[in-house]
Amino acid sequence: MFARKVQPSSPLQHRVRPASADELRRVPWWPLLDAAAAERVAADMQVANAEAGEFLCRIGRPATLWFGVIEGLLKMSNDSALGTPITFTGVPSGAWFGEGTLLKRESYRYNIEALRKSVVAGLPIATFDWLLERSIPFNRHVMNQLNERLGQFIAAREIDRLTDADTRVARSLGALFHPVLYPGVGELLRITQQELGYLVGLSRQRVNEALHTLQLRGLIRIEYGGVRVLDLAGLQSARPA
Repeated sequence: MFARKVQPSSPLQHRVRPASADELRRVPWWPLLDAAAAERVAADMQVANAEAGEFLCRIGRPATLWFGVIEGLLKMSNDSALGTPITFTGVPSGAWFGEGTLLKRESYRYNIEALRKSVVAGLPIATFDWLLERSIPFNRHVMNQLNERLGQFIAAREIDRLTDADTRVARSLGALFHPVLYPGVGELLRITQQELGYLVGLSRQRVNEALHTLQLRGLIRIEYGGVRVLDLAGLQSARPA
């Protein structure tokens, strides 16, 4: 059964609020900022509670924010109206994304949708540019993000061509445990089998079978409410048995 999507009473952009001190501490690049930068980011960052099924951005809209996930799970996908729907990647807690789009001043080339209730953040493009101009540590962080993102999407193209379901699930899980792009995940990913099915394009039942196969191979351990990685390199390099 699909997760019930709640119809919010007002658009997401009308429900933004300032970030709390705890939410700021959960931003992975927050410790890189000096006092002046931290003050500006704290004043400018927008936070909102997104319901399952809500979109943060859509294809063709102008890029105005650098997005982050304080808590929750999103998916990045194409426009199904233009052909076969493709999920590019999942976006778990701790992730920040869209920096390439902001740097190129492009419109969004993907949709971002909340798969569950999520706390999402947005940093205005003017503040993003200001940080790039004055903070070397922030610049290094963004450059590292771009480099890791390139590798992620090369891997995603390979995953998309896999026909073996167990391998698709293994590689997709390995991508979600990326320590640089998704530092908030750690060793335990809070995800349901239905949510994982949305990301890899498989039924919940088939995902369940694949997870138990991967557990028998010693790559993961299925826990209440999530999946714990035991062998990340094994997941990332998994091949059909």
